[in-house]
Amino acid sequence: MAPTAQMGMITALIPLVMVIGLNALLTYLVFPRIDFSYLSEAFPELDPAGATGMWSILIALALASTWLVISRWKQWADLKTTVNNGCFGAMLPVFNTASEVGYGAVIASLVGFAMVKEAVLGLYPANPLISEAVAVNVLAGITGSSSGGMSIALSTLGETYREMAINAGIDLELMHRVAALAAGSMDTLPHSGAVITLLAICKLTHRQSYGQMFMMTVAFPMLALISVVTLGSLVGSF
Repeated sequence: MAPTAQMGMITALIPLVMVIGLNALLTYLVFPRIDFSYLSEAFPELDPAGATGMWSILIALALASTWLVISRWKQWADLKTTVNNGCFGAMLPVFNTASEVGYGAVIASLVGFAMVKEAVLGLYPANPLISEAVAVNVLAGITGSSSGGMSIALSTLGETYREMAINAGIDLELMHRVAALAAGSMDTLPHSGAVITLLAICKLTHRQSYGQMFMMTVAFPMLALISVVTLGSLVGSF
């Protein structure tokens, strides 16, 4: 590889490494040593421990972006336009994802969700792996978000599945793996915020690209999930 290409690759990787490294530094070393009790007193509804993850990633992204601007100062043709385009581009996935997760939270609060919950829990009560896989998949599909589907499923059904797994002698680590896999399948149905954002950025339509996306992000992950559930049911945790 030519020296120029190597330098270009290093320059592109440094901001990514900075985001990961600074995020880890703040999350595991800096914030745990800071006393945030004064914030809890001033804002009782705020949970500092739960917010530090968001603070870490925001600070890491801001510092990495600042480094990129400064280190490439002479190469910017129109820095103002570039920063504005970056900000507007970031707003699309943020609002798409937020709206989908909010939509899922509203669904979870409806009376009809209780019927869905009971129906899912009634699936193969002797094998909670299957029930959990279906529940997380369905909720990820409804919300269009893997994190939204998993968070709703585990917050509303997590304790129930924990008890079912213990009673059935199923390893809790296996239950966690199945939940994580299940969240990554039906989360990319056509209405998913991530799908809409990607197609908008690439200037493509669902008709042009969703068939390939479906195979890569729904069909194959579903096969992997079925394989893990089957093996887990037969041989236990692995």
